[in-house]
Amino acid sequence: MTRWMRQAPRWAVATALALASVLLFVGAVSHITDLLRHGLRPYEWAPNWLNLYWTSLAFLDPLAAGLLISGRRRGMDLCCAIMATDITANWYAVYGIQHSGLHAQSGLQRLAVFTLLVLLVAPFLRRHLAD
Repeated sequence: MTRWMRQAPRWAVATALALASVLLFVGAVSHITDLLRHGLRPYEWAPNWLNLYWTSLAFLDPLAAGLLISGRRRGMDLCCAIMATDITANWYAVYGIQHSGLHAQSGLQRLAVFTLLVLLVAPFLRRHLAD
């Protein structure tokens, strides 16, 4: 099964990395916009640790995107760590703090799809990236 992934065309790998990078940049722009509009505690309803985490994504998202664009495995590893922790933080915010659900939160739905995509393709894409 993995043989075809090792022989994946460069354009397919480049497209997947570009898509992930663009979506990471979109996330960074969102967090930077929140920082500029509302300061270091952009989400009044959220605890400080959650605000700190989301604020850190203003720096971590573009770092991961840049590493992906440059073809580094560390970029994919950082992307996976960001997505796994971001979906967990957002899930906690939606269910634990806002007492809402996935069906009512389109942003969480999009984040879940992107997280699933990243975590599923990461092992295959890492093979094509430099150390």
